[in-house]
Amino acid sequence: MTSPTVPPARLGAVRQVRPATEGWKQKKDDEGRPLLQFASPKRGKPPVHLADLTPEERVAKAKELGLPGFRARQLETHYFTHFTDDAARMTDLPAESRDELVAGLLPPLLTEVRRLATDRGDTIKFLWKLHDGALVESVLMRYPGRITLCVSSQAGCGMNCPFCATGQAGLTRNMSAAEIVAQVVAANAAIVNGELGGKKRDDHSAEKVSNIVFMGMGEPLANYARVMHAVRVMTDKKHGMGMSARGITVSTVGLVPAIRKLAAEDVPVTFALSLHAPDDQLRDELIPVNSRWKVDEALDAARAYFDATGRRVSIEYALIKDMNDHAWRADLLAEKLNARGKGWVHVNPIPLNPTPGSIWTASDVPVQNEFVRRLNEAGIPTTLRDTRGKEIDGACGQLVATEEDEVVAAGVTPAS
Repeated sequence: MTSPTVPPARLGAVRQVRPATEGWKQKKDDEGRPLLQFASPKRGKPPVHLADLTPEERVAKAKELGLPGFRARQLETHYFTHFTDDAARMTDLPAESRDELVAGLLPPLLTEVRRLATDRGDTIKFLWKLHDGALVESVLMRYPGRITLCVSSQAGCGMNCPFCATGQAGLTRNMSAAEIVAQVVAANAAIVNGELGGKKRDDHSAEKVSNIVFMGMGEPLANYARVMHAVRVMTDKKHGMGMSARGITVSTVGLVPAIRKLAAEDVPVTFALSLHAPDDQLRDELIPVNSRWKVDEALDAARAYFDATGRRVSIEYALIKDMNDHAWRADLLAEKLNARGKGWVHVNPIPLNPTPGSIWTASDVPVQNEFVRRLNEAGIPTTLRDTRGKEIDGACGQLVATEEDEVVAAGVTPAS
């Protein structure tokens, strides 16, 4: 599908701020283009964990440790249902082999370095140290009737977007499937222990994570196999966490081949495309992967996801003052989405969450409202998204291991 032409008058009628990094230098290739990292740097692999294995492999591992295969099923229940890897609490396992079995199948993966909570306690940001010292964050949020966890899928990110704090240091490495799942288990343990506040008296929802968003550190589709394994563990009702796939959102900045691969999976997750600009001229600078796959290619792949799954696609759009929040861009976005049909998409504009020292800022409220109004008027369902966790730097685009985090983490020894 060809891209509608942007009239020159549109470009000159309003102030246009160009994307640029602030306080850090964007990595570039020999030709001066922003460097993209798709392959994970080679580092020591985390220990193999129950959540990395298929149910059959778990049974084989238990037998390898000299125990009957059904012991693996008991470990699944303890970890995925009771959210514990503490051998002392597994009294249904034989005392003489309990420690060996737990050490063999449930090695510790995350060590909590610190946590920050909002004043109301309904949002918690966790900083985790992995086995090799890499740092990642996840954010736990209570909403009316649901609890959402924003998980990381990579330590760092290789997509090099200039407005996102996570990508400033580049990609450290991919996370394992079990490291991804472990964030959910740890969050559920915190909830069960009463550590997440903000529950109202009339809220009778279950006290565990109900929704997952892959919007933490990393580009999920650049770590495709491990992310999909983690999703299958989360949704497995017999051998995993039994979550609904519809409550899991996988986000991407636009890795088109991986989007098409995701559409062919038999897992109806919610798919979110982080678009942030409807025109290639701006998106090439704002989202460097747009140099590989253009706006129209990404939108075609998103539409194909809807056709394959019947699941409505979300378009994420960070509203940045004088950069991508112009009324004509709302019109162009509506034009492109409507050109691909009706009823297949929902737009989530979100005011930019500034990173420390940045002069980039969220759009003015009247501008935000006008952007939303134009999309809705064009027949595109649009909802301005709630920005949670800004006060603890836990909102979208703010997750990054700071120098202070690294100092604190240096004094924390990963569990072994």
